[in-house]
Amino acid sequence: MKSFTRILPLLATILVSFNISAQSFFEKSDTLNLPRRNLVVGSTVGIGALTIVGLNELWYKDYPRSSFHFINDNSNWLQMDKVGHATTAYYMGSLGMKSFRWSGMSKKNAIWYGGSVGLMFLTAVEVLDGFSAEWGASWGDVIANTSGTAILIGQELLWHEQRIEMKFSYHPTYYAEQNPETLGSTALESLLKDYNGQTYWLSVNPWSFAKDSRFPKWLSVSAGYGAEGMLTALPPEDGDGRYRKFILSFDLKLSNINTGSAFWNSFFDVINVIKIPFPAVEYNTKGEFKFHAMYF
Repeated sequence: MKSFTRILPLLATILVSFNISAQSFFEKSDTLNLPRRNLVVGSTVGIGALTIVGLNELWYKDYPRSSFHFINDNSNWLQMDKVGHATTAYYMGSLGMKSFRWSGMSKKNAIWYGGSVGLMFLTAVEVLDGFSAEWGASWGDVIANTSGTAILIGQELLWHEQRIEMKFSYHPTYYAEQNPETLGSTALESLLKDYNGQTYWLSVNPWSFAKDSRFPKWLSVSAGYGAEGMLTALPPEDGDGRYRKFILSFDLKLSNINTGSAFWNSFFDVINVIKIPFPAVEYNTKGEFKFHAMYF
């Protein structure tokens, strides 16, 4: 259930950031536009406050409180939750950075302030976890959140662009039916909670590294990580057949597709967290190689 609360800030930020990005009908401001900056800052602070208050009222207050404490949950879910934390921090920071740039804020400030939005949101949620007797703050989560933010900001400082993007894909599995309370009883809940169906990707754009090449600028090579066979965070004493998956596929770099429309460019920025389905090759820790005609 904890994983469901962690993705709420991401969903809320996507909605708010889309509203902000859609206003790029007016184009990105070349100089600081105070009304836009105030809109972005106000939206960021407002959604943060609403998220924390909402989580506390709708979820955490129904569970016993405790003094602030840490737990070690690094063995849970074959680290799928940790990779999810890093991806969430990366994507929220990416949207924050683009929103601050839209307002005309300097590139340097947009990188540091906007790029840190995901880390700030998730750190606040981690604090709520730390005061909950049911769970506790996790150093693994903190490291994952920081890593996702570092991947985003580091690339902007080094290359002034994202040549390697963190992405997400999902396909339904039958595991949720076996443990719906933990893995979700509806399609939406399973999307958020069933790690068996989730895959996290690093999409590398070769054209970004060799811009004089003939490699299509919109095509990326994507390496994914997933896991299956998990009904609970940790395996029972007799085991449950869980295993890791490593996947190689292609992807689209949506930001390199020039639509000629500010709206569609902004829309692509928002949905860019989703890895586009392509054929894929999988190797798993059961020693199997698999070919997928189309992998979601």
